[in-house]
Amino acid sequence: MRDNSKNTEFAAALNNLAMLYSEQKRYEEAESLYQRSLEITEEALGPDHPSVATTLNNLAGLYYSQGRYEEAESLYQRSLEITEEALGPDHPSVATTLNNIASLYKSQGRYEEAERYLERALDKYEKALGLGHPDVLKTLNNLAGLYELQGRYQEAEPLYQRTLRTGEEKLGPDHPSVATMLNNLAVLYKEQGRYEEAEPLFLRSLGIREEKLGPDHPRVATTLDNLAGLYMLQGRYEEAEPYFKRALEVFEEALGPDHPDVATTLNNLALLYKSRSNYAEAEPYYKRALEAVSKSLGDDHRYVATTLNNLAVLNLETGNINQALEYQKRAHSIFEAKLPENHPDIINSYNGLSIMYSRLGQPEKAAEYKRRAEELQASRDAGE
Repeated sequence: MRDNSKNTEFAAALNNLAMLYSEQKRYEEAESLYQRSLEITEEALGPDHPSVATTLNNLAGLYYSQGRYEEAESLYQRSLEITEEALGPDHPSVATTLNNIASLYKSQGRYEEAERYLERALDKYEKALGLGHPDVLKTLNNLAGLYELQGRYQEAEPLYQRTLRTGEEKLGPDHPSVATMLNNLAVLYKEQGRYEEAEPLFLRSLGIREEKLGPDHPRVATTLDNLAGLYMLQGRYEEAEPYFKRALEVFEEALGPDHPDVATTLNNLALLYKSRSNYAEAEPYYKRALEAVSKSLGDDHRYVATTLNNLAVLNLETGNINQALEYQKRAHSIFEAKLPENHPDIINSYNGLSIMYSRLGQPEKAAEYKRRAEELQASRDAGE
């Protein structure tokens, strides 16, 4: 029997290098390495080996980050089948893949499917690892985030609180993971308008992250961005602006000028200026965000569409209707290509198009898009 150890070691090295390239947004290079690693591993160990499942899972994650959802789903499902068959249906690795598929479905607005997969993952993790294990807490957090995304705040809150209590007990009150739990609960309170409850949680999270990770860590910037967003919602614009700018500075220094997190903060700064009717200052930030996210994720990624949508709204508010319509059409085309037909972003886009055509004096087109938005909303409501 031939010794394949050198081949598998080489495949593992390719896989690790691909992961590095993926983190650096060097997607084409990462994809090539993952595919080569997969071929070597399948040849050396057979198509149903757990190591094949691992590489499939990693390649699927790469496709997911690029918005290539159909390709990602196919690989995730194949990885899941191999893992269940090779390691048993209750193995923690099965739960990990279930979690990944759930994240994919959440991004596509397939919330019911995402919930089922998260519940399966949680059940397997709890049985295999115990209630206080970090993977259990992570899955509870993901489930809470899914509820939050759907506005199911009463279901999300006890899950976030449970993860926080368990994290403080198992890890200590000043652990970086506890800071993440505090941040997540604070975001939930912010979305409910419970600003006074959110602020001390954000501040505590910020203090832990600055102390444990250093003031220039990207997670510090995440909390700064969230805290700035809270102040913006409260109309505390002068307090919000320096937090957004500090977050932007940290993200750019740590992650580079074209990272998606940089684009998010640029979008938020633009929104801050738009909220103050400072449209001339808002537009360059939106355009910088569009350039960053296009470079890092590709021109047809849904986050590109989100930024195009923001530019459309800005131009609509400033009376530049034709430019707004151009941005909205580009956004709509991407949303339709990347998301399920009745996804909220598509419904909102149809409504935006309706408003723009109405403002341009084209009532028939406006009515057509409005009717389409109402049909999709009715379809969505019927399915929930």
